[in-house]
Amino acid sequence: MPPSIRSRLLVGLAAALALAAPAGAAHAWGSTGHRIIGRLGVLTLPDNVPAFLRSPAAAEAVGELAREPDRWRGAGKAHDNFRDGGHFVDVDDDGKILGGPALSALPATRTEYEAAIRAAGSDAGHAGWLPYSIIDGWQQLAKDFVYWRVLTAAVEREQDPKRKAWLVADLKRREDLTVHDLGVWAHYVGDGSQPMHASTHYNGWGDFPNPNGYTQERVHVPFEGAFVRQWVTEGAARAAMPAARPCAPIDACTSQYLTETFHTVVPFYELQKAGGLSGPHPAGQAFAVERVAAAAAELRDMIVSAWQASAHGSLGYPPITVDQVLREHIDPWDALYGDD
Repeated sequence: MPPSIRSRLLVGLAAALALAAPAGAAHAWGSTGHRIIGRLGVLTLPDNVPAFLRSPAAAEAVGELAREPDRWRGAGKAHDNFRDGGHFVDVDDDGKILGGPALSALPATRTEYEAAIRAAGSDAGHAGWLPYSIIDGWQQLAKDFVYWRVLTAAVEREQDPKRKAWLVADLKRREDLTVHDLGVWAHYVGDGSQPMHASTHYNGWGDFPNPNGYTQERVHVPFEGAFVRQWVTEGAARAAMPAARPCAPIDACTSQYLTETFHTVVPFYELQKAGGLSGPHPAGQAFAVERVAAAAAELRDMIVSAWQASAHGSLGYPPITVDQVLREHIDPWDALYGDD
């Protein structure tokens, strides 16, 4: 089959799937986009991040694991209901989430957020809770790094052969778990750069005032899937990644990231209206590359900030800090192995 015909068929298939799928089932980037974001987020990490996370094998694993939350779908009603809203956040044109809290002033916890959404007359299932998926994953990664720091120090100091063997094995387990946690979390960071995952205009302009005549077609899946697969390469996305920037505290960093994405919603619809998302249009290609690159850079910067934050973390109960282990030479064995 000639490539041009195959491409048209793929675009047509994606459009048909978009028409058939309910709004909540839309993904944010297909396999191509999530792979690129996960891989580049790892491949561009600075040297001060642990070497096990900067390896080609880790980049490959994170790229593949970044697809997982979309692959989980359809496991069952309870499973999907608990997770589907974690992929998006429906921001109104005024920057508020379905009339509730502003994207720039998110409540501290998802419980408080859901209460604020209910008070505005909606529910979190419709509003989505992507910011909390990102913040939760970052906090998990930071905790993984806390254990890695302490385990690394414990392995170097331990003199008892049996204890040392357990610590070495647990360090390997922690590294594997960290790659897994990072890979799954990378999916949600990736979701955060797709314009329609930060807007009420998530699949066509929708039932809103539309003086500019933006499309009502279901443009979500064709853009993030077939268009990205055809026109976005890892090399192009890497070249477009912005320079590193600080990302702390994580809640403010997340709000800033999603706000920047929110501001690309109208440009997306303007571009679509002008034909920029039909075929090999340079402006459309550049837009898609920029959005994928933005997610990869955000992932990189959030990983770095989690690593930095872990230097001040704690573990165990009663808690001991990383600093106590590294500087005061407190033995972390009970906190690591467990003293029940």
